[in-house]
Amino acid sequence: MDAFLVLAKSAKGAACAQLVLDALSAPGVFVFGELVESANVKELASSDKYRGHFHLLRLFAYGTFSEYAAVAEQLPELNQQQMNKLRQLSIVSLSKSSKVLPYVQLQQELHISNIRELEDLIIDAVYLDIIEGKLDQKGMCLRVENAMGRDLKPGETQHLLQVLTDWTETSEKILALIDSELEAVTKSDADFSASKALYEKNLESAKVDANKASARSAFHDGEGYDRMDQEGPSGRGFAAKKALRGKSRKQ
Repeated sequence: MDAFLVLAKSAKGAACAQLVLDALSAPGVFVFGELVESANVKELASSDKYRGHFHLLRLFAYGTFSEYAAVAEQLPELNQQQMNKLRQLSIVSLSKSSKVLPYVQLQQELHISNIRELEDLIIDAVYLDIIEGKLDQKGMCLRVENAMGRDLKPGETQHLLQVLTDWTETSEKILALIDSELEAVTKSDADFSASKALYEKNLESAKVDANKASARSAFHDGEGYDRMDQEGPSGRGFAAKKALRGKSRKQ
């Protein structure tokens, strides 16, 4: 396309009209938006003789074969190569609304009566990387996986910008919600960790207090016997022991 854009800067009138037809026939050229916007090409729209060349170029940029067929008498006649290209570009446009295109629909939109001709057209489109997909001969349909992008129609740019703006705003709201949820989860984890640490601290403190209390109890229980032994024969402890032995003998 770059070569055609360079030539369009100097081509006018008949030369520019022929340039348009050459671009439409050129192998591998499937995007025509920049050529449509070229100043000399735009001048064709105001020419009674070459107005049809300009409208034909616009159909190749973002129109379909069905649209061409409806006004074919007012436009330059297409050769077979140009017909095939416009039909293949039409498949791209149709795939925007559905990834499964029945043969019946394609035959109607592309004005092809022969299924073999339709399948050959689709196979060529796949080899040219216009579309990615598979022919489902049993289901009598084309299953499109991916397709090249086409030029936007006048007015579609603003619509696309609005769609992207809405998508951006929605994405920002979702991200804000996710951030809020993450913050709540993080705070919950922190609170849980703090509660767990306090519980473990109190538990450890309770264990220490219990051990101390057990030690004091054991100490006091043993202290009484120690005193009885330490007081000796003259002490109350000894007297108590002696009395206990006397009772035992009488019995």
